[in-house]
Amino acid sequence: MTTLHRALTDPPLPLLPRAADDLLRSLDAPPRLAAHLRAVHDAARDLLGWLATRHPAVAVDHEAVLFGAATHDIGKCPHPAELAGPGSAHEIEGHRLLLAHGVPERLARFARTHASWTDAGTTFEDHLVSLADKVWKAKRVPDLEQLVVDRLAGATPGWEVFMELDDLLTGIADRADSRLAFQNAYPITGASQVL
Repeated sequence: MTTLHRALTDPPLPLLPRAADDLLRSLDAPPRLAAHLRAVHDAARDLLGWLATRHPAVAVDHEAVLFGAATHDIGKCPHPAELAGPGSAHEIEGHRLLLAHGVPERLARFARTHASWTDAGTTFEDHLVSLADKVWKAKRVPDLEQLVVDRLAGATPGWEVFMELDDLLTGIADRADSRLAFQNAYPITGASQVL
Protein backbone atom coordinates (compact mmCIF):
# COMPACT_ATOMS: atom_id res chain seq x y z
CA MET A 1 0.00 0.00 0.00
CA THR A 2 1.44 3.39 -0.99
CA THR A 3 1.60 6.39 1.30
CA LEU A 4 -0.62 8.28 -1.16
CA HIS A 5 -3.27 5.55 -0.93
CA ARG A 6 -3.13 5.74 2.85
CA ALA A 7 -3.40 9.54 2.82
CA LEU A 8 -6.50 9.22 0.63
CA THR A 9 -8.18 6.43 2.61
CA ASP A 10 -7.02 6.33 6.25
CA PRO A 11 -9.64 7.23 8.86
CA PRO A 12 -10.99 9.40 10.37
CA LEU A 13 -11.57 12.07 7.69
CA PRO A 14 -14.24 11.62 5.00
CA LEU A 15 -13.12 10.45 1.58
CA LEU A 16 -12.74 12.94 -1.24
CA PRO A 17 -15.12 12.99 -4.21
CA ARG A 18 -14.19 10.15 -6.57
CA ALA A 19 -13.10 12.47 -9.40
CA ALA A 20 -10.72 14.35 -7.07
CA ASP A 21 -9.32 11.10 -5.66
CA ASP A 22 -8.73 9.72 -9.16
CA LEU A 23 -7.03 12.92 -10.26
CA LEU A 24 -4.69 12.97 -7.25
CA ARG A 25 -3.75 9.34 -7.90
CA SER A 26 -3.12 9.97 -11.60
CA LEU A 27 -0.81 12.87 -10.69
CA ASP A 28 0.99 10.79 -8.03
CA ALA A 29 0.28 13.65 -5.62
CA PRO A 30 2.40 14.16 -2.53
CA PRO A 31 0.78 12.31 0.40
CA ARG A 32 0.85 15.45 2.57
CA LEU A 33 -1.15 17.28 -0.11
CA ALA A 34 -3.77 14.52 -0.22
CA ALA A 35 -4.10 14.63 3.56
CA HIS A 36 -4.38 18.43 3.50
CA LEU A 37 -7.10 18.31 0.86
CA ARG A 38 -9.06 15.80 2.95
CA ALA A 39 -8.80 18.12 5.98
CA VAL A 40 -10.11 21.12 4.03
CA HIS A 41 -12.81 18.97 2.41
CA ASP A 42 -13.90 17.88 5.92
CA ALA A 43 -14.26 21.52 7.01
CA ALA A 44 -16.21 22.29 3.80
CA ARG A 45 -18.61 19.43 4.56
CA ASP A 46 -19.24 20.94 8.00
CA LEU A 47 -19.94 24.35 6.44
CA LEU A 48 -22.33 22.88 3.90
CA GLY A 49 -24.11 20.79 6.54
CA TRP A 50 -24.66 23.92 8.62
CA LEU A 51 -25.95 25.83 5.60
CA ALA A 52 -28.38 23.05 4.72
CA THR A 53 -29.73 23.02 8.27
CA ARG A 54 -29.69 26.71 9.22
CA HIS A 55 -30.02 28.43 5.82
CA PRO A 56 -31.72 25.93 3.48
CA ALA A 57 -33.12 28.65 1.22
CA VAL A 58 -29.64 29.89 0.27
CA ALA A 59 -28.63 28.55 -3.13
CA VAL A 60 -25.20 26.95 -3.06
CA ASP A 61 -23.51 24.52 -5.45
CA HIS A 62 -22.57 21.77 -2.98
CA GLU A 63 -20.77 19.70 -5.61
CA ALA A 64 -18.60 22.66 -6.60
CA VAL A 65 -17.70 23.53 -3.00
CA LEU A 66 -16.77 19.93 -2.15
CA PHE A 67 -14.75 19.46 -5.34
CA GLY A 68 -13.13 22.87 -4.88
CA ALA A 69 -12.11 22.03 -1.31
CA ALA A 70 -10.79 18.66 -2.51
CA THR A 71 -8.62 20.15 -5.28
CA HIS A 72 -7.92 23.80 -4.43
CA ASP A 73 -4.18 23.18 -3.84
CA ILE A 74 -3.66 20.61 -6.62
CA GLY A 75 -1.15 22.98 -8.21
CA LYS A 76 1.23 22.00 -5.42
CA CYS A 77 1.82 18.70 -7.27
CA PRO A 78 4.26 20.47 -9.62
CA HIS A 79 5.23 22.94 -6.86
CA PRO A 80 5.84 20.69 -3.81
CA ALA A 81 8.04 23.30 -2.10
CA GLU A 82 4.82 25.23 -1.47
CA LEU A 83 3.65 22.39 0.78
CA ALA A 84 6.32 23.35 3.32
CA GLY A 85 6.64 27.06 2.68
CA PRO A 86 4.97 30.11 1.20
CA GLY A 87 4.20 30.55 -2.45
CA SER A 88 1.39 31.21 -4.86
CA ALA A 89 2.62 29.58 -8.08
CA HIS A 90 0.33 26.65 -7.31
CA GLU A 91 -2.80 28.77 -7.73
CA ILE A 92 -2.54 29.50 -11.46
CA GLU A 93 -0.81 26.18 -12.10
CA GLY A 94 -3.57 24.26 -10.32
CA HIS A 95 -6.24 25.99 -12.38
CA ARG A 96 -4.34 25.20 -15.58
CA LEU A 97 -3.77 21.60 -14.48
CA LEU A 98 -7.43 21.00 -13.70
CA LEU A 99 -8.57 22.46 -17.03
CA ALA A 100 -5.97 20.34 -18.85
CA HIS A 101 -7.47 17.24 -17.19
CA GLY A 102 -10.95 18.10 -18.46
CA VAL A 103 -12.32 19.63 -15.27
CA PRO A 104 -14.94 22.27 -16.12
CA GLU A 105 -14.24 25.88 -15.18
CA ARG A 106 -17.03 25.92 -12.57
CA LEU A 107 -15.02 23.31 -10.63
CA ALA A 108 -11.47 24.28 -11.64
CA ARG A 109 -11.76 27.93 -10.60
CA PHE A 110 -11.19 27.24 -6.90
CA ALA A 111 -7.52 26.50 -7.53
CA ARG A 112 -7.03 30.15 -8.50
CA THR A 113 -9.64 31.81 -6.23
CA HIS A 114 -9.05 30.12 -2.86
CA ALA A 115 -6.50 32.75 -1.79
CA SER A 116 -8.13 35.75 -3.49
CA TRP A 117 -11.65 35.89 -2.12
CA THR A 118 -11.80 39.71 -2.37
CA ASP A 119 -11.28 39.73 -6.15
CA ALA A 120 -14.16 40.90 -8.30
CA GLY A 121 -16.26 38.06 -9.60
CA THR A 122 -15.67 35.64 -6.73
CA THR A 123 -18.78 33.74 -5.74
CA PHE A 124 -20.32 32.52 -2.51
CA GLU A 125 -18.91 29.08 -3.33
CA ASP A 126 -15.43 30.61 -3.68
CA HIS A 127 -15.85 32.19 -0.25
CA LEU A 128 -16.91 28.89 1.30
CA VAL A 129 -13.86 27.06 -0.10
CA SER A 130 -11.60 29.88 1.08
CA LEU A 131 -13.21 29.77 4.52
CA ALA A 132 -12.78 25.99 4.76
CA ASP A 133 -9.13 26.41 3.72
CA LYS A 134 -8.59 28.73 6.68
CA VAL A 135 -10.74 27.33 9.48
CA TRP A 136 -9.63 23.67 9.11
CA LYS A 137 -6.45 24.72 10.96
CA ALA A 138 -8.27 27.16 13.30
CA LYS A 139 -7.30 30.28 11.37
CA ARG A 140 -10.00 32.92 11.51
CA VAL A 141 -10.19 35.68 8.88
CA PRO A 142 -12.78 38.31 9.89
CA ASP A 143 -13.08 39.91 6.42
CA LEU A 144 -13.72 36.54 4.79
CA GLU A 145 -16.22 35.56 7.47
CA GLN A 146 -18.02 38.88 6.93
CA LEU A 147 -18.44 38.10 3.23
CA VAL A 148 -20.24 34.88 4.20
CA VAL A 149 -22.37 36.67 6.81
CA ASP A 150 -23.31 39.37 4.29
CA ARG A 151 -24.46 36.72 1.81
CA LEU A 152 -26.58 34.97 4.44
CA ALA A 153 -28.08 38.01 6.15
CA GLY A 154 -31.52 38.76 4.85
CA ALA A 155 -34.57 37.68 6.78
CA THR A 156 -32.21 36.80 9.63
CA PRO A 157 -30.41 39.80 11.18
CA GLY A 158 -26.69 40.01 10.37
CA TRP A 159 -25.64 39.86 14.02
CA GLU A 160 -27.59 36.61 14.46
CA VAL A 161 -25.97 35.07 11.38
CA PHE A 162 -22.58 36.22 12.64
CA MET A 163 -23.17 34.52 16.01
CA GLU A 164 -24.32 31.28 14.34
CA LEU A 165 -21.35 31.27 11.98
CA ASP A 166 -18.97 32.06 14.82
CA ASP A 167 -20.28 29.08 16.80
CA LEU A 168 -19.90 26.81 13.79
CA LEU A 169 -16.36 28.00 12.99
CA THR A 170 -15.35 27.64 16.64
CA GLY A 171 -16.55 24.03 16.53
CA ILE A 172 -14.64 23.34 13.32
CA ALA A 173 -11.53 25.04 14.73
CA ASP A 174 -11.77 22.94 17.90
CA ARG A 175 -10.84 19.90 15.77
CA ALA A 176 -7.88 21.63 14.13
CA ASP A 177 -5.26 19.79 16.17
CA SER A 178 -6.52 16.39 15.01
CA ARG A 179 -6.68 17.56 11.38
CA LEU A 180 -3.16 19.00 11.59
CA ALA A 181 -1.90 15.75 13.14
CA PHE A 182 -3.56 13.80 10.33
CA GLN A 183 -1.97 16.00 7.66
CA ASN A 184 1.46 15.96 9.27
CA ALA A 185 1.45 12.16 9.57
CA TYR A 186 2.14 11.98 5.83
CA PRO A 187 5.38 12.94 4.08
CA ILE A 188 5.67 15.72 1.54
CA THR A 189 7.41 13.36 -0.87
CA GLY A 190 7.16 9.67 -1.52
CA ALA A 191 3.66 9.24 -2.93
CA SER A 192 4.65 5.97 -4.62
CA GLN A 193 6.51 4.67 -1.58
CA VAL A 194 5.16 1.28 -0.60
CA LEU A 195 4.64 0.65 3.10
